[in-house]
Amino acid sequence: MRRATVRFLFLPLALAAVACHDGPPIKAPAPDQPISTVRYTCQQNKTIVADYFDGPSRTAPNGQPIPGGRVAISLSDGRKLNLPQTLSGSGIRYANADESFVFWSKGNTAFVEEGKAMTYAGCVAAKS
Repeated sequence: MRRATVRFLFLPLALAAVACHDGPPIKAPAPDQPISTVRYTCQQNKTIVADYFDGPSRTAPNGQPIPGGRVAISLSDGRKLNLPQTLSGSGIRYANADESFVFWSKGNTAFVEEGKAMTYAGCVAAKS
């Protein structure tokens, strides 16, 4: 019962906030603009720069959700990859079609797996 009360109290407050906004419309980033850019420092003096993009989710024929996000990463070895978001039990997971390259991000940490080897390990987001 308490949950319903909170929900009914929040909706009028949210509507009032929208109605009182007299500035320009609030816009989401353009599809070609990242919603976030994160620089990671990893073990062995390696780095990753990740540009995160949002996108609409879809549903597979079997009913399983298909995330719509993607990431563009630049690795300190000079490689640049664009990877679609995939399903993850924890954190955010991006992988190429055959999953031979996987980039995982959770909180302020990340890592890269290539095949069965972790090639970028112990990555932590640099403080801004």
